[in-house]
Amino acid sequence: MSPSPRPTVAAVVQHRGRFLLVEEETEAGIAFNQPAGHLESDESPVEGMIRETLEETACHVQPDALIGVYRWRSRLNDTTYLRFAFSARFLAEEPDRALDQGVIRAVWLTLEEIRILQPRHRTPLVLRCIEDYLAGRRYPLELIAEVP
Repeated sequence: MSPSPRPTVAAVVQHRGRFLLVEEETEAGIAFNQPAGHLESDESPVEGMIRETLEETACHVQPDALIGVYRWRSRLNDTTYLRFAFSARFLAEEPDRALDQGVIRAVWLTLEEIRILQPRHRTPLVLRCIEDYLAGRRYPLELIAEVP
């Protein structure tokens, strides 16, 4: 029996015609990804997305909407991920803040640049989430209920 899917969160942040991505070290080499990471047990998906974005990019963001929930299985490590992807507005950057271990840099790229780099995307979810965002897919944040 395979393990349960691992919940992850990701941010699609567009600012001045560019998208915020991270260049990071992975099991398969250096790759590009949205600010993203694993959801911790004591946080909501929105809180996780805000935390991961700050840790990986030194950028503060404000979530706008849920773009979608994506199930993807990695052939590299045979793990299934359940990604909650959010659109978020850029607020500010902390230029002196250290980035998470493994993150080489945060970078703002155009859609064309992201498409050119597609062979170096960490997962196919990188472009899919951006395309869904550009297609106008937006769901209210209240769709994800926190039950005390």
